[in-house]
Amino acid sequence: MTKLPKKTDLPSPSFPNILSEALEYGKKSGTGQMDLLLVETIAVQYSQRMNKLEKLERAESMDLGIRLFRGKRQVIVSTSDTSMSNIKKLIDQGLAMVDLVPEDPYCGLAESSQLITKIPNLLMVDPVEPDISLLKERAQICEEAALSVQGIYNSEGAESAWVKSNTHFAASNGFQQSYSNTRHSLSVAVIAKSDQGMERDYDFSSTVFGKNLKDPADIGQKAAEQAVRRLNPQRINSGKMPVIFHPRIANSFLGHLAAAIHGASVARGTSFLKNQLHQQIFPSSVTVMDHPLLEKGLASRPFDAEGLPCKPQAMIDKGVLTDWLLDLRSARQLKMTPNGHAVRGPSSLPSAGISNFYLEAGTVTPESLIKGIKSGLYVTELIGDGVNLITGDYSRGATGFWIENGSITYPVSELTIAGNLQEIFRNLIVANNLSFNYRVNSPTLLVDSLMVAGS
Repeated sequence: MTKLPKKTDLPSPSFPNILSEALEYGKKSGTGQMDLLLVETIAVQYSQRMNKLEKLERAESMDLGIRLFRGKRQVIVSTSDTSMSNIKKLIDQGLAMVDLVPEDPYCGLAESSQLITKIPNLLMVDPVEPDISLLKERAQICEEAALSVQGIYNSEGAESAWVKSNTHFAASNGFQQSYSNTRHSLSVAVIAKSDQGMERDYDFSSTVFGKNLKDPADIGQKAAEQAVRRLNPQRINSGKMPVIFHPRIANSFLGHLAAAIHGASVARGTSFLKNQLHQQIFPSSVTVMDHPLLEKGLASRPFDAEGLPCKPQAMIDKGVLTDWLLDLRSARQLKMTPNGHAVRGPSSLPSAGISNFYLEAGTVTPESLIKGIKSGLYVTELIGDGVNLITGDYSRGATGFWIENGSITYPVSELTIAGNLQEIFRNLIVANNLSFNYRVNSPTLLVDSLMVAGS
């Protein structure tokens, strides 16, 4: 096995000094305002298929984005060369461009009074980089467990990875802060086969700390059992029926919600929820949180991409839509107070986004939801993206299992589920099985009545 050099820290020679020097050069060169985002990343990945090595990779990258303002105009330039000579050249190029772009009356940096002053410790960094041998062991155990399950025909591979990122911000308004995070991940996908055909399924785990990963053998076994369970699917008749959504696809509804309450979409009038602020859009039992300060959260961050402090916020509080997801620009456009939701990459302008976004657990068990259904559908996979966020119309392909007399019976496929997100939101019933496996998390969900097109 190839041994790669082990490093526990990214090579950060003196980035605070470099960013400060870049700000000073920009000021002398005539920029009005300016900010910089530098992201350093190490990624180590091991993958195998049928117990044979497919990829062993270590990548280190460094990306710098510089946003320059002159009056109400802004441009962004980016590079992977962080030498000061190149940074100065890039600033000069940006200043040559900025007078050519249209004015944006809502652009600009935060006021100094809006900036974060104290950085919380969110337990976002595992201090130990895993050895390649450990990544290999995780993947081997995972795939071997999956292939040992009767009915499994083939493997699409197992992958084990570790990533560490350091994020540095600096701006001419006086803001200069950094934070780091790590991510361990393990996944496997396998194919089951019967006389009637083949089916695929997967499982994975992703955590900040390696010790919190799910057991590799459990991941492999679960992926395999799910694939075998899907063999020999049947068709069902079309009609309106109750539909239950497994947590791994129930979170897609939160993705649609986040897109609909995005400040820029509301300002453009392109959201089906544009007139629903402070209105009841879910049952009173539903609360949806955005929690950037969640300890060990996969999407935690101490401050947003414009230097504003982050805070936990109930975007849906007991069914009521409380606020929009706002960055500075959309907040100014809507004449509202910014709420620390700006996100960006080195080569992109800030926009509103989510962190650890989740629907709080209900009180009923998933088993009770299933037992209460005489005839209905349990969906485990959604296909396509037939969602119109202007009207809320919803139509997606689906596979899963048929529920008969309160029990899951046989697998079903080649289905289409249709409805409207406003109706879906109003009729959600939430189970109690919330777990934090993704950046966006939901318990099992039940929608009382949806149109299902089958045979």
